[in-house]
Amino acid sequence: MLTTCKPGSTVFEPASYLGMYQDQLNKPQYAGRGMTSDRTRRRLVEQVRSMGVTHKAVLGVMQSLPRHVFVDEALASRAYENTALPIGHGQTISQPYIVGLMTQTLFDKPRAKILEIGTGCGYQTAILAPLCEEVISLERIIKLHRQARDRLYDLGVRNVKFRHGDGFAGMQDFAPYDGILAAAVSEDIPQELIDQLVDGGRIVMPVGRDDTQVLVVVDKTSSGIRKYEVEAVRFVPRLAGLS
Repeated sequence: MLTTCKPGSTVFEPASYLGMYQDQLNKPQYAGRGMTSDRTRRRLVEQVRSMGVTHKAVLGVMQSLPRHVFVDEALASRAYENTALPIGHGQTISQPYIVGLMTQTLFDKPRAKILEIGTGCGYQTAILAPLCEEVISLERIIKLHRQARDRLYDLGVRNVKFRHGDGFAGMQDFAPYDGILAAAVSEDIPQELIDQLVDGGRIVMPVGRDDTQVLVVVDKTSSGIRKYEVEAVRFVPRLAGLS
């Protein structure tokens, strides 16, 4: 059963997340050659922590989640490297540090409903799900959309609504959102996304083009919009249309 958690509260200890996906590791389809060990995942989490991701809840979920089930079997031996890996269709599973950084930045306070633009393989989705009440996740590539939906269902995740869409205009059907996270770079922050935030809501997404990209935070307040940059990143471009 999925636990709903409130980032920032005193109950956020990594130990409370260690068993979240543990039962799923015993399923035959998730068996790996030593890759399911807690030690392997702990080593990756410690590296991510040393790079500046210190949010206990985020680290706890990352440690409990088997990353190798989100990549092709041929790449499973590299799943716990702190690097991006191809998932097909010109897309990648993001570097664990970047996943941790974006999630930590989004959850500066409790946020109940999250819009994720770019489901990909579902790894970031699976990190988000335990940290909020509901995730709406959009993916433009139908094969990735279906694979992620089925994978997370098998992992026991029940608070994610998966939709096939490009996310250029967000997802008005479920707005407003407490937070929006995008995993593809745009040249600017679409006004449609800002409009779909609640007052007090936050967007975390890469902005730029080619080799000049930066992770940007947009906070929507009752007095206006505040924007600031976090650090340089590298993401695939955000594309319009379905595939």
